[in-house]
Amino acid sequence: MQPGGVWALKPLADMTHEEFQDWQKLLEERTGVVVNDRRRTFLQANLSARMRELGVTDYASYYRQVTDGPRGAVEWSNLLDRLTVQETRFFRHGPSFELLADYLRGRIETGLSRPLEIWSLGCSSGEEPYSLAMVAAEALAGTPWPDHFAVTGTDISLSALAKAREGVYGARRLEPLATELAERYFQALDAGRYKVVPSLAARVCCARLNVLELAKAPMSGMDVIFCQNLLIYFRRWRRRDILNRLADRLAPGGLMVLGVGEVVGWEHPELEPVANEQVLAFTRKG
Repeated sequence: MQPGGVWALKPLADMTHEEFQDWQKLLEERTGVVVNDRRRTFLQANLSARMRELGVTDYASYYRQVTDGPRGAVEWSNLLDRLTVQETRFFRHGPSFELLADYLRGRIETGLSRPLEIWSLGCSSGEEPYSLAMVAAEALAGTPWPDHFAVTGTDISLSALAKAREGVYGARRLEPLATELAERYFQALDAGRYKVVPSLAARVCCARLNVLELAKAPMSGMDVIFCQNLLIYFRRWRRRDILNRLADRLAPGGLMVLGVGEVVGWEHPELEPVANEQVLAFTRKG
């Protein structure tokens, strides 16, 4: 048995109410993410797993460690990967991608004066940006502009971004894909793994971004913004602030697609809602 193996099997004490509040406040201040009482078990399980790896025995000591200046910043990054990586899959919400395909075909019919710029927020391990890239590639196939698109995926998790950049997925991950898409855009590796083909991977760039720091983000004049399954983790006022900043980065005529039910009653003077019962989306005037 490895050193510390016996101790590792001992459950950590329950987090006190005060300790839970400290961690809640820290997460919201640094990421905007709200951990409510229903997610307390999730938080405690991930904290305790990391604490066991480090040999830390109580939550207060670990809290001091992750808030201890530059040294704490490294550990904070490690912890954040555990707390923010969410479940995702290719073409997660079918109607949203169908809407995107229709939108892109309409844009292409009028001709493209420049490459289409597409942005995936909270891209996690890459399934969404590659799905967006496949839709764009299919829409542009057979036109004079087959490569006139670029997809930027952003996320706060460094480990998720590393997986996205690698672009390698197990066979089960590819199950939601139509057979022709899987064959066209993935090449088989060993052990039942598949890698995004270089021609598609070249059109996708993934970078770290904390949505609380959107003001510093270089993206602007985006033709498409996908922001799904992200806003649900924020308070209502912060969701509106994020959406207002995203709207400012949408090009005239651009499309912004949100998660159904993630925001209610939000309006922007430059955006018009898309008439679609299955998708929550807006287009920018002009």
